[in-house]
Parts: sequence; C-alpha cells; structure tokens
Amino acid sequence: MPLFDDVKSALRVTTDDIGINQEINDLIGAARSDLIRAGVLAEKVNSDDDALIKRAIITYCKANFGYDNPDAERFQRSYDILRQELSLSSDYKAVSVDAT
Repeated sequence: MPLFDDVKSALRVTTDDIGINQEINDLIGAARSDLIRAGVLAEKVNSDDDALIKRAIITYCKANFGYDNPDAERFQRSYDILRQELSLSSDYKAVSVDAT
C-alpha cells in the first residue's frame, strides 16, 4: 500500500476531496523535509519501506492534520522523540569521516 494510503487510513479519512488529499500530501512532504533537516539520511526518509520512517511520517501527520485535534500535542511529542532518535541513530544518519 502506498504511503499516502497508509497515512490517509491512519488519519481515518475516507473522502476523496481534492483539498484534503492535497493537505495530506503536503503534510507527508513537510514530514520528510523535517526529518532531513534533523539530519536523517534523505535516502532513508524517501523510502516508503522503512517502518520507523513510515511511523514518523504518520505521527507527524496525525499531529498536524485538521483543526481542534485534542491529541495533537501528544502526537507532536511522539514525533519529536522519534525524530530525535532517528537523527541520532547511526543507521539513519550520515557517518562523518574525519579528514585529518
């Protein structure tokens, strides 16, 4: 199942409204950009096969989708922790080589 469909399902969205679908796509893109900005390897972030990346993107979307979301802060905290863990993991960040 494509990531978009997984995110849409996680958000409990069943409509095919173009505006809502665009918002979901924008959130997926924003999540990917945020993870890359935090130092996570772009090739990992852009892979829809990695379970942790997928979970991070879904959690980001759950935190930022719609208005009056009573769980937004909880999802944002979960996303922030997962982003931090990914950015510190040697499996998800570029290993710098000392040029001395």
